Amino acid sequence: MQPPRPPASLSFPSSCSDSTACDKHLSLCLYLRLSTMTLSVPNFDDLPPVEGQPKGFAWGVFDKDGQKDKLGTLNFLTPDVVKAAAAEIKDGISVSLNWPLNGLKFPLPGRNLTTHTAHKLTPSTMGVDGWDDELTFNTQISSQWDSLCHFVHSPSSESPGTTYNGFQPTKESLEVPFTHLNPNPTIDHWHARGGVVGRGVLIDYKSWVESTTGVAYHPLDGHRITISEIEEIAKYQGVEFKEGDVLIVRTGYTDMLAAPTPEDFAKFAAQTLSGVHGTQETVRWVWDKRISAVAGDAHAFEALPPLKEDGSVGTVADLYLHRWFLNGLGMPIGELWDLKALIEQCKKLGRYSFFLTSAPLNHPGLVGSPPNALAIF
Repeated sequence: MQPPRPPASLSFPSSCSDSTACDKHLSLCLYLRLSTMTLSVPNFDDLPPVEGQPKGFAWGVFDKDGQKDKLGTLNFLTPDVVKAAAAEIKDGISVSLNWPLNGLKFPLPGRNLTTHTAHKLTPSTMGVDGWDDELTFNTQISSQWDSLCHFVHSPSSESPGTTYNGFQPTKESLEVPFTHLNPNPTIDHWHARGGVVGRGVLIDYKSWVESTTGVAYHPLDGHRITISEIEEIAKYQGVEFKEGDVLIVRTGYTDMLAAPTPEDFAKFAAQTLSGVHGTQETVRWVWDKRISAVAGDAHAFEALPPLKEDGSVGTVADLYLHRWFLNGLGMPIGELWDLKALIEQCKKLGRYSFFLTSAPLNHPGLVGSPPNALAIF
């Protein structure tokens, strides 16, 4: 029996002939073949129905061996996708995408600002002179990933609400001491797959709308970025989307917050925020493009206030992309990422794609986490 051969782009060790594979390297061949398999899932309009949920929810699509999936669209980051993304590293330049943990200078409802306390070590207490420190912060107060548990839908007096793949997180289940006891699709499970590693694509809406349309733009004016605009910007930037991409959209929000003017503070009262338009067209597009995650430099990634399906203005409870991305597709959302240095590097190099790594905090039950993200050119 002749063992399977690896793809033409890969080869056996030199000790194996072209026509046969020795037993020693058979497992390597199988690994090489499996690592180059393309993940096949239905397109959005062909997703199988999920009882009690809207058409288009991707529950069960990534389930395997009787186990309910907890990773969602991060499954699109296959070994083959990651290897292809490594080709983006050409210049040896890395850029941090992490806003300071204390970047936000005003509190959000129910979310405290970051506090940092330095502790002096002394010979009498620790046997040495030096320093420790402690941080206290809400994971939504600076650059972050939203896990698939961040938003729930259909909560009631009988149910805590449901999130991706039918999980129903509770305070008790989120506060377990070990990940193996954690049944929820939270961020700690990302570490078993090696974090988030792949190709990032920056869509610089701010620069594009200012330089090509003549439209007066401000990140607090509530611009609704459509899929047609995203595709037009990608073409303008000379970038094509690939399976497994992390889509990153720049609105200029964190840049503005670095030095807000009185005019900026006045605009906050309107409670409008530029971002991606929350529509089913957007949901369909990101799924059919096999986007693995989305991120941006604003509070919500999507435009605020959200619009209801009848076109009327909604509230935070009506955030369309949060429900569909986090709950429906299992797609993580990154918010408040620092994209200032990234756009400077993209413009300097003339390319808007890069190798992306993200190693969030590793703690059982994390609903959100700083992304600890780097773009590498």
